[in-house]
Amino acid sequence: MSIAQVISLINQMEADGVVARYAIGGAVGATFYLEPLATLDVDIFVAFRHQAGRVVVSPRPIFDYLTARGGVVEGEYIVLAGWPVQFLPATSPLVEEALAEAVTVDVEGTPARVFTAEHLAAIALQTGRAKDHARLLQFIEAAAINAERFQTLVRRHGLLDRWQTFERRFLQGPP
Repeated sequence: MSIAQVISLINQMEADGVVARYAIGGAVGATFYLEPLATLDVDIFVAFRHQAGRVVVSPRPIFDYLTARGGVVEGEYIVLAGWPVQFLPATSPLVEEALAEAVTVDVEGTPARVFTAEHLAAIALQTGRAKDHARLLQFIEAAAINAERFQTLVRRHGLLDRWQTFERRFLQGPP
């Protein structure tokens, strides 16, 4: 099945007002800048529409909308056109900024919003798992990020200590 089918459905969901904005992140987002990676799911970050009288926002409208259009819920995913899709809220200032500054790319003739390479790299640094460090190294080795823009994100989002630790650990030779 085509990822363009998934994106088309997400675009329509946004147009219909179920979510305020979306962007692709995670490993699938990284494939727009790097060699394709093996991944199990598509991470879609969303800004939820305000729901009157509610303090906690529910993803229920997303699942209701997509199941009515053929999506099948499997655990934390909804399977669309054969792709497990996970919807994630923007839970930090860095991810909120990444969502706001996402770029539009063409996927088989379908427009899709994707986090910038610099935001994906900064989020990988912030998350800090082994696979995130590996992805950050891929961005660096492929020269897929603008170093000045990345450094600005690192400073603005309080990640300078993490970046310096990462540099010492992965980018400098043995002492």
